[in-house]
Amino acid sequence: MGIRFVLDPPLTSELRDQIVTLWTAVTNAGGAVGFVGPVTEDDVRPLALATLRDAAEGLDRMLVGFHRQRPVALLFFTDNRFRLKAHWCVLKRVMVHPDQQGYGHGQALMREAERIGREIGWDALHLTVRDGKGVEEFYRQLGYREVGRLPGALRVGPGDDRDEIQMWLSLT
Repeated sequence: MGIRFVLDPPLTSELRDQIVTLWTAVTNAGGAVGFVGPVTEDDVRPLALATLRDAAEGLDRMLVGFHRQRPVALLFFTDNRFRLKAHWCVLKRVMVHPDQQGYGHGQALMREAERIGREIGWDALHLTVRDGKGVEEFYRQLGYREVGRLPGALRVGPGDDRDEIQMWLSLT
C-alpha cells in the first residue's frame, strides 16, 4: 500500500472533515494526540479546526499522507513563535489511521518530516510522547533521543498521571 505525502495541502471542507475523522479514530484506538478516548468527532472538531486554522494562516505547517485520496497519516510542524527557537521545530499530533498501521506509514511520515526539516533548514525536530504507551521506542529507532521528562505532567484520568517524554532529533 503506497502513501503519498503532501506538505500544506489545500484545506478544503472535505479535507477538514477527513482530518477530524482521522483524529477521532486515532484517539479512540489509544493514540496520544490531545485527547483520551472515547471521543466523538464533535469532541475533536474544535481543537482540530483551531490547529488547521494555524496551518492555513501559515503559522504552522501540515504534512498529510494520503493512501489513494484518503488522508491516513498526519503531523504538524509547529512554529515555536519565539525568535530564539526559530532554528528548530516541534512536531505535534503525529498520527496514522489505525487501519493503516503496520504498513510502515508511521516511519515514512517521520522520515518525510525529517527530510522537510532539513530542506527548510531547521537544526532539530522536537516532539513529546505520553509515557505508558511504549511509543518512545518507535522514535528512538528513528534516531530521536530522550532529552527530558516531566513527571506526571499528563493527567489522562483520575489517579492516572503520565510522564511527558521530551524527544529530540538533531538534523545537523
